[in-house]
Amino acid sequence: MTPWTVVRDGSRLIWRFVKMHPVAFSIAVFGAAMFAAAILASALVIGWITDNVIIPILDQGQEPDLLPIAAAAIIGVAAFKAVGIVLRRTAAGWLQSGTRRDVRNELLAHQLSLKMSWYNKQTIGDLLAVADSDVNQGTGVLGPLPYATGVTMLLIGTVSMISLIDPWLGVSAVVGLVAVIAIDVHGSWVTYGMWEEVQEGRGRVSSIAHESFDGALTVKSLGREHYVSGRFREASEALRDRLIEVNSTWTKYQVIIRALPQLLIVLLLVVGAARIDAGAITAGNVVTVAYLLSLLAFPIQLIGFVLWDLAGSLAGWKRVQAVFDADAHIEYGERAATTDGGAAAILGSAVDFAYDTEPVLTGLDLDIAAGTTLAVVGPTGSGKSTLSLLLARLWDPDSGQIHLDGRDLRTFAGSELPKEVSYVAQDAFLFDTTVRGNITLDAVFSDADIATATRLAGATSFIDELPDGLDTELGERGTTLSGGQRQRLALARALIRKPRLMVLDDATSAVDPSVEAEILMALKSADLPSTIVVVAYRPSSIKLADEVVFLDEKRILGHGSHIELLEASPGYAQLMQAYEKEARRLREEAS
Repeated sequence: MTPWTVVRDGSRLIWRFVKMHPVAFSIAVFGAAMFAAAILASALVIGWITDNVIIPILDQGQEPDLLPIAAAAIIGVAAFKAVGIVLRRTAAGWLQSGTRRDVRNELLAHQLSLKMSWYNKQTIGDLLAVADSDVNQGTGVLGPLPYATGVTMLLIGTVSMISLIDPWLGVSAVVGLVAVIAIDVHGSWVTYGMWEEVQEGRGRVSSIAHESFDGALTVKSLGREHYVSGRFREASEALRDRLIEVNSTWTKYQVIIRALPQLLIVLLLVVGAARIDAGAITAGNVVTVAYLLSLLAFPIQLIGFVLWDLAGSLAGWKRVQAVFDADAHIEYGERAATTDGGAAAILGSAVDFAYDTEPVLTGLDLDIAAGTTLAVVGPTGSGKSTLSLLLARLWDPDSGQIHLDGRDLRTFAGSELPKEVSYVAQDAFLFDTTVRGNITLDAVFSDADIATATRLAGATSFIDELPDGLDTELGERGTTLSGGQRQRLALARALIRKPRLMVLDDATSAVDPSVEAEILMALKSADLPSTIVVVAYRPSSIKLADEVVFLDEKRILGHGSHIELLEASPGYAQLMQAYEKEARRLREEAS
């Protein structure tokens, strides 16, 4: 990447943002233009006052009649400048904050449209850093941008005015300003790579912090606080070092940038004095030029700030754009959910699935009649959870098809399939809201619907014991509840939607075996419109199912009743013996 590539790519990035809020940008630029005009006007006023007020006072020793006019001109220019500053700052703040809001909303919507396979390759901490610090960094250039736009107008006006006063002074000003801008461009290019490392470092710090908080229980139970703190300290120190390097480099360039405008003023004063001696210009003209350049000292530096911010914005936006460029969108059809309230039939044909290159399911055929309660059983790693994810279309098969009442799951429009299929995972996720909010997720359900769902999920008793019942605030991830309670709330969340297919991926593993059996019996006997698929490990739960699918060797090795599979499948019988043995051991330990 060359220095001018930074300017080119940065200009494209700025244009992307400006298109999102053109009105705010236009108002900010208009305010910046007012500010620039006020600067030019103030220089003209000072020059005019020098020739027509100050010099006559010095030469004649008396106050001229133009003094009130001079005071009014100064006050008028100051008021005009103040209005421009207010417009520029207010609109610039709206431009930046509004753009950040829109980018974050767009980013979240885009991420939620991606496949689960994409999420499996990301870290939560890094995604949080992208949504927070990278978006802030990527849009950071918008803060000083309107001012810099006004400064650009001011520079053009300044060079034009100086050139009209005297061409030689104009040439000197152009040479000096070009040198300042060239140095700024080169500096922004030098720091671009450093800013990339800074943003990556921020992502690492965020990832380690998130991982440490999520794994606090494990860390404390193993006494590894020093290890985790050490990892975080190393990442933080590396980030600190990169930030120091960036700012150190920026400071070195700023020493040059801040000195050049002063040197430029001295140069123009020398040239101006020579031009006065030649009779080409007046002292007021030189004062106008010197005063104008003195006012430009900070604005000229601001151009440098914008270019430096541009390098940081490009580095931050590169990480944001990487998320936007993720080509892992879920492809939807146009099919709407059915209004039929009955249970759904499931048919899987020649289903193959692999995580990356590792096959998990091959040539799987599955036929589940409507209203069946099916237990999916198999050894660890046999693909039980994968099958449940495929049935809820949280993953898509690499080949083959899965049909819901003869309709390919991939033909449903977005958000339509969840109206018919509910998936409950073993790790029940709860939101930082009330019990009621976690069950309804802001959808409208009656109190009777909530009561039915919680009763079937076996959650009514513990909800009634909470301080505010359904209106009890649970806190982040529902940490105030036990694992079994969280699972039962997640189950109630699925039940209240009356799905035609309910997929439970070991969703009751944290509750007592007797409670799990009661829940499954309630689901079977309830007036539900559901076909129920349960990934099960406990013999008591498996025996309650109408049918059992035995998964192993990446395919279905048996499908029938529990008794039929015990007789027909040695692998299933052996697995059940192991489950029974483990269940007896747990009962003995409990007693």
